[in-house]
Amino acid sequence: MMTAAPAVTPASPTIDDSLPEQAQELWGIAIEVWNTSFLGVSVGQGLAALLIVVIGLVARGLIARWLIAALKRLAERTETTFDDAVVDALSGPMKLVPVIVSLFFALNILQIGAEGALRGHQFVQSLVVIALFWSLHNAVGPLAHALQGLRNALTPVMVDWMTKALRIVFIIVGAAAVLQVWDIPVAGIVAGLGLFGVAIGLGAQDLFKNLIAGILILTEKRFLPGDWVKVDGVVEGTVEEINFRSTVVRRFDKGPVYVPNSKLSDNAVTNFTRMTHRRTYWIIGVRYDTTAEQLREIRDKVLGYVESHPEYAQAPEVSTFMRVDSFGPSSIDFMLYCFTKTTNWGEWLRLKEELAFFIKETVEAAGTEFAFPSTSIYVESGAEVFSPPGDDAAKAVLAGEAGKG
Repeated sequence: MMTAAPAVTPASPTIDDSLPEQAQELWGIAIEVWNTSFLGVSVGQGLAALLIVVIGLVARGLIARWLIAALKRLAERTETTFDDAVVDALSGPMKLVPVIVSLFFALNILQIGAEGALRGHQFVQSLVVIALFWSLHNAVGPLAHALQGLRNALTPVMVDWMTKALRIVFIIVGAAAVLQVWDIPVAGIVAGLGLFGVAIGLGAQDLFKNLIAGILILTEKRFLPGDWVKVDGVVEGTVEEINFRSTVVRRFDKGPVYVPNSKLSDNAVTNFTRMTHRRTYWIIGVRYDTTAEQLREIRDKVLGYVESHPEYAQAPEVSTFMRVDSFGPSSIDFMLYCFTKTTNWGEWLRLKEELAFFIKETVEAAGTEFAFPSTSIYVESGAEVFSPPGDDAAKAVLAGEAGKG
């Protein structure tokens, strides 16, 4: 009798058979990580974009180190300084150009979607606007430097004010352009600033008053930086800088004083720098016992010294006097009135000292002396001299006592 063969069950899969499927699954995970783990984009794209940005930064360094340095060397060979100013003004924006280019290509490689691409485009566009207005802002300096004729027609300070105003305009317009790139309504901001400006203007009247006063100072050309000025009761010193609101005056003790422009516009200002000559005005007193001949000798010698000295100005340019002027309480007074050709304070002091030495020698040589405040008592001849009674009474008493003895 034949028996039935036992049924054969299929063998379960072994570990060796499942390895390809697991490896394929692992490879799929790796591919997914590679394609999405770099800020949602492919790692390869991210590394490529990063490499481009690094290349842009390296190019920026090369431009800063080699290109701009070479341009500066070329500019130094020329006689004018305009090209040097242009190179210095554009060096900063030029360093930003390779960064903008690298960011543009890096964002295109990343392919971060419509929204990300829009924001990236806006970012690059903002950098372009910044570079453009940065260049315009810096180019104002070389432009003002080139307009030397305008400086001569106006004043250097007014030209500086114009350059500052242009720079502020470029900053404001550049900021508005950046806001426009990001779809921020500029008109609403301007309207809000207008209302805010009215409120500020009501509380900043002094600011605008000083601003207008500064403009008047510049148009009237009352003084310029470097001038020695004096405002009675306010300040005396050398003007260093004229700003929109105040003027910096450095006193002779080297202390800076920030004076509101309205103080310099409303008050009388003496500009000593614009003197044509420096004056010497002295009252010289001699004793009352000085004879008329001695007075004439002193007058003629001092006047001759001043009129013959090459560093003293002569008529009709200025007036020169050496005269007996008055009879004072203690002296006969000469008035000396003359002007030096130099306006330099140190030179003027030297000339005054030499003149003082000469007058001293002249007065002594004439046989008289300088007077000083004094009081003299004169006793007329033949007048009865009053003596205190104390001494005479004592003498009489002593004489009487001696007679009795």
